[in-house]
This record gives sequence, structure tokens and C-alpha cells, in this order.
Amino acid sequence: MAGPEIERLIQLLARLPGLGPRSARRAVLHLLKKKDTLLVPLAATLREVGETVHACDTCGNLDSRNPCGICTDSRRDEALLCVVESVADLWALERAGVFRGRYHVLGGTLSALDGVGPDDLNVDGLIARMQSGKVREVIIATNATVEGQTTAHYITDRLASQNVQISRLAHGVPVGGELDYLDDGTLGAALKARRPL
Repeated sequence: MAGPEIERLIQLLARLPGLGPRSARRAVLHLLKKKDTLLVPLAATLREVGETVHACDTCGNLDSRNPCGICTDSRRDEALLCVVESVADLWALERAGVFRGRYHVLGGTLSALDGVGPDDLNVDGLIARMQSGKVREVIIATNATVEGQTTAHYITDRLASQNVQISRLAHGVPVGGELDYLDDGTLGAALKARRPL
């Protein structure tokens, strides 16, 4: 149907999360229609991002600076360290605008099925950050999945010898949620994490 260049672009876009072959084909057609205003600037930006953006050596965030803007922001509380699974989780917390501390990106979760062990995660980097003595509290913000819970327990064990408070994000009923629509696990977590009024 299309030339090899176009097919290659469709195949590459289809690898992105949320895009399948049909969505990728539609995106390519749109890009080609808007070649001067969209395709050419997008290609230049992708090239620039590929050359300049790297993982921060301190926290693992993606930025063109190293250390990243979050790690060098003096307005942030360096005594609070939020441990997340991925950069996407870090960005979600930043979008919410509710956390003014620093972060540490693990780069995944422990998963025996996927062959991901402790050496595959940035846990040693987290332990090294504790040596500065500046961190007062570590907030473990892994997902409420089996792998996330396992990773949280592993990190808690590894940090047990450190002089630091360890806390975990609350799990349970979401704001605006109705009990009738929640799954059993969420309801159970909400009951266990209840607090006095």
C-alpha cells in the first residue's frame, strides 16, 4: 500500500503504548498531511530529545540537565524522599502538585515471573542516598499490585538499618468513589488503613 519508509514509520509508531497498527497508520497519515507544520518539527524535536535527555544520576528522572531540575531545586525538602517505580509515576505526582520533596526512581518492580530481581532495580542507589544523613523520611509510592507490594516490603527491609522513617502511600477508597463499584481488594485495603476522625 505505502512505500517502505511509510511502513517503517507505521511499524515504529505501533510499538508505542496505546497505539496499534490502525492507530499508527492514522497518525502517520495525519503527520504526512501536516508535513511542514507537524512532521518536520516533530522529527527535529525527537532528534533533539534523543541527543539531550538522559536519566538523572541522582534520582533517575529524565531531563536535559544532570542532576535534574527537581534534584537541584533548593525549594524542595531534601529530607523527604519519595520512592517510585517509574518516571511516569514521578511525573504523575508532579502533575498533582502535592509533593515538594525529592524522588528516587527504582526503574521497575520485583517480579519473579518477569525475571526482575533486586539487582535490576536502583535499590543500591537508594541506599547510597541514605548515607548523606539528610533524608528524614522515605515515602514508598509503589503501585498497589502484587509486584509493587513485594517491592515495598523489600525496600522496607533494606532500609531497616537506616535511621529514617518509612511510610507508604495510603490505599483504599478514591475521592468520589462509590463503595458499590469498588473491588474487594480496594475495600479490604480501605478498611485496614482506616483512621480515627
